[in-house]
Amino acid sequence: MVQNKRYLIAKRISEELEEGQIVNLGIGIPTLVTEYLGGRKIYLQSENGLLGMGPSPIEEKIDIDLISAGKEPVSILKGSSFFSSADSFGLIRGGHVDVAILGVLQVDINGEIANWAVPNQPILGVGGAMDLLIGAKKVIVAATLFNKHGESKLVKNLTYNTSGIRWVDLLVSEYAVFKFTENGVKVVEILEDITIEALSEKVGFELTYLKDKVLER
Repeated sequence: MVQNKRYLIAKRISEELEEGQIVNLGIGIPTLVTEYLGGRKIYLQSENGLLGMGPSPIEEKIDIDLISAGKEPVSILKGSSFFSSADSFGLIRGGHVDVAILGVLQVDINGEIANWAVPNQPILGVGGAMDLLIGAKKVIVAATLFNKHGESKLVKNLTYNTSGIRWVDLLVSEYAVFKFTENGVKVVEILEDITIEALSEKVGFELTYLKDKVLER
C-alpha cells in the first residue's frame, strides 16, 4: 500500500502510461513515476538531452555526470541515447513526446495551468514548461490538491502567471483524478475516502463526479 501522498499520485499516474511511449517527467512528484513502471518499455526523456532514463540510482552508483533537467542524479537503461539540448527541444516541439507529466502551482477549471512562477518570488526562467505544454500529445499534471497554506491548487481562475493557453488532459491529486473537458473540470475517480460533496467544499466550488463514465486510457 502506498502511504505517502506524493507516491500515491505518482503510482496513479503510472497507470496512464502505455508500452512504447516517450514520456517527459517534470520536476517534483513526476520524477517519482519511475518507481512504478514495472518493467514496461516506456522511454523517459529529459530535456537536457537524454532519452532512456531509469530509476533514481542508489547512492553507491550515483554518477555526477548523469543528471536530469532538475539536476537530480539518474540512471540510464540499455539503449539510452544522449543528444544536445537543441535536439531535445526539437523532439518536444516537433510533437514526438507522447506524454508530459508536469508539476503545477495552479490549474483552473478549464485546464489552463500555472507552473513556473510564484508571485513576488525570484524567477530563474521558465525552463521547458511552455514547450512541453504545447508540444506533448498528452499532458498530465501531478500535484497535491492544496498548497502549504491550505489553498486549493484547483481554482476557478488562475492568479499565478499562466504557462500557456493549451488545456491539460488530467490532474492527478491525492484526493481524486480530474479530467478537463469542453464543459469544464470533472472528477473521474476518487482516490481518498471522501464524498464528492466534501471534496467540492474543500476546493470551494461544486464538482461533478462522472463515476459511471469510463476514463479513456
